[in-house]
Amino acid sequence: MSKREEAINPSVKEVEIQREYIRKVGEINKGKGLKHHTVTYGCQMNAHDSEKIIGMLNEMGYSATESIEEADLIIYNTCCIRENAENRIYGNLGFIKGLKAKNKNLKVILCGCMMQQDAVIEKIKASYNVVDIIFGTYNLYRLPQLLHTNIESKSQIIDVWKEQRDIVEDLPQERKYKFKASVNIMYGCNNFCTYCIVPYVRGRERSREVADIIREVKNLVADGVKEITLLGQNVNSYGKTLEPEVTFAELLRMISDVSGLKRIRFMTSHPKDFSDELIEVIKERENICKSIHLPVQSGSSIILDKMNRFYDRDKYLELVEKLRAAVSDISITTDIIVGFPGETEEDNEATIDIIKKVRFSTAFTFIYSKRDGTEAARMEDQIEEQIAKHRFNKVVETLNPIIYELNKAHIGGVYGVLVESVSKNDENVLSGRLDDNSIVHFEGSKDLIGEIVDVKIVDCKTFYLKGELA
Repeated sequence: MSKREEAINPSVKEVEIQREYIRKVGEINKGKGLKHHTVTYGCQMNAHDSEKIIGMLNEMGYSATESIEEADLIIYNTCCIRENAENRIYGNLGFIKGLKAKNKNLKVILCGCMMQQDAVIEKIKASYNVVDIIFGTYNLYRLPQLLHTNIESKSQIIDVWKEQRDIVEDLPQERKYKFKASVNIMYGCNNFCTYCIVPYVRGRERSREVADIIREVKNLVADGVKEITLLGQNVNSYGKTLEPEVTFAELLRMISDVSGLKRIRFMTSHPKDFSDELIEVIKERENICKSIHLPVQSGSSIILDKMNRFYDRDKYLELVEKLRAAVSDISITTDIIVGFPGETEEDNEATIDIIKKVRFSTAFTFIYSKRDGTEAARMEDQIEEQIAKHRFNKVVETLNPIIYELNKAHIGGVYGVLVESVSKNDENVLSGRLDDNSIVHFEGSKDLIGEIVDVKIVDCKTFYLKGELA
C-alpha cells in the first residue's frame, strides 16, 4: 500500500502495530496451552465485537473454553443498556476473586459499553482489584497491545477513550458461523432517545467507507458466507458522515450486487428515516431478506414524544402500510418498552392497539430500566414496578397469540431454510431460519449445516416452526 493510501486510511498503520503485538504475545504464550473464557452481553454489535476479540486471542495463543475454572484469561464484553447486565458483571467479579486466589497468573479483562461510564471505572478501581485490563468501545482493536503491556508491567491497565479516533477493522476475527457473518457499516448514534445511553458510550455516528464495506463483504462471500447482517445503531442514517454522502439504500444495492451473496439482513432501522428509496430496494432485490426489525417502543404518540423518537403513532403505521404495500409478505419485528416514565393505562392500551394493527412477527419487550445519565432517568412520574409488570404481562398476552397465528400461516408451505445448527436435545434434528427470520426445526443430516434447503412446514409453536425436508 502506498504512503498516499496510508494517509487516506490511517487505520493501516494501527493494524500493523497490533499485528506486531499479536506476534509478541503469541511468542510469550507459545507452548503454554493457555485458554480464554469470553462472555458477551448485549446486542449483535457486541456479539460481533466478541468475534474480533476471540480472533485476536486465538492468534495470541489462547484457545476457547466454556469452563471459567479452566481459563487463564477471562474477558467480559459488557453492556450497559439495562441495570441487570451491570449487576451480573459485579457478581461475576466477586466469584473470580476466588479463582484468582488459586491461579495467580489468571488475567481478567473488562471491555464494552459499561466501561465507558466514569462511575463504573471508579467502582472497579476501588473494589475489584482482580481486574487486569479495562478498555471501552472505541479501542477494542488495541487488545493485543494492552495485553502485552500488562504481561510486561504486571500492573492494571485502564485505557478508555472518550471519542473515536480511527475505524480499524482489518484484524483477526473468529466467526461463530462459517456460512453467515455480521459486518459493521457504521458506529455510534445521533438520535439521543431519552431512555438510551448508547450515544454516550458509543459516541456520535461514524460511517465506514463504501469501498471498505464492499471489500469485506466480497472477502466473506469468497470464504463461503451465504448470509450477511449489516450492523449499525441506526443503519438508515448510514453515509451522512461521508464525502460525498451515500444513502443506505445505495449501499444496499451495491452489496446486493456481490456475486454469490444469498441473503442480506440489516439492523437496526429507525422508523424516522426509513426512506421510500429503501423500501424500493427491499422490494426489487431478491437477496435482501423480507424481514425488517423496526422498533416502535410505544404505541402512544405522547410517550413517543417523551422518548424523543421523532415520529408519532400515525407516522409509524403509515410506514408499515408502505412496507406491506411494496412487499405483502414482509415480516416486521420490533422492540417495545413498557412502563416508561409518565405512561398511563391509556398509553399502554395504545401500545396494545398498535400490536394488533401491525401484527408483529416477534417483539423484544422490556420493562423500562432507569439508566443514570439519560434524560428519562430525571423525569418525574417513574412507574412503580408492580404496575409496569402488570402492563408488561398485558402486552405479552396480546403479542403471543398473534405470533402463533403468523407462524401457523406457514403450515403447508415450502421455504428455503439456511441450516444453522444441530439441536442440543436431538442430534438428528437441525435448526435454521427462513428468509423472514422464522426459526424452523426439522430432521436431517448435519452435513446440511451451512446450506439453504427446501423445508415443508408441518406444524408450529409460538416461537418456532416444525418442518420436514421437501
